[in-house]
Amino acid sequence: MSNYWPWWAGAAGLALVTINYTLITDRSLGVSTAWDRVLHWRAERRIEREEARFANDDALVNALATATAEEFGAPPARQDAPAPAPAEDEGSSAPPRPTPVITQFALLVSIFIGGWVAAVIGGRFQLRWDMGAGFRHLVTADPTTMIAVLFVGGVLVGFGTRLAGGCSSGHGLSGCGRLRPVSLVATAVFFGTAVGVSFLLWKVI
Repeated sequence: MSNYWPWWAGAAGLALVTINYTLITDRSLGVSTAWDRVLHWRAERRIEREEARFANDDALVNALATATAEEFGAPPARQDAPAPAPAEDEGSSAPPRPTPVITQFALLVSIFIGGWVAAVIGGRFQLRWDMGAGFRHLVTADPTTMIAVLFVGGVLVGFGTRLAGGCSSGHGLSGCGRLRPVSLVATAVFFGTAVGVSFLLWKVI
């Protein structure tokens, strides 16, 4: 008897997570992007501090004017200078700011905790050091070879994620939900490849 949750509960959970993440952050949900930003958190924090300094347009203009005056000297004052025209509201044309790196870290931790809670509740939590009997039967039973195969596979997954500009969560969940053409194509390619490889492993090899 299976201890897995019903499929509709998982589908509803994924939908709620994806929608809420998009509404809160105005960004697509992507685990690979979150992982990359957390790994480079020092650089991300530096970028966030620089953006925070110039989050206000007036502060940015004043900073640029001060730097220009220090470099080239203050321009002569003009008494009859016309008042500057009000800036037009660009609305949604402005690119969305990246979410804070702490948000990406919270996303990754939540995924880990959620998986752990689900495994414990379902009575399936178990520490393992391999991919299970199916992997040993289809690929290799030698622990050293298994580690090497998994390492190479992880490198290829990372390369493919970079090449496609996202992973199955970013393209498959968020991108397809937004009907983005690049996400539809990417999802069709990696799911189609997965189906083909599974067929080869289980039916041919």
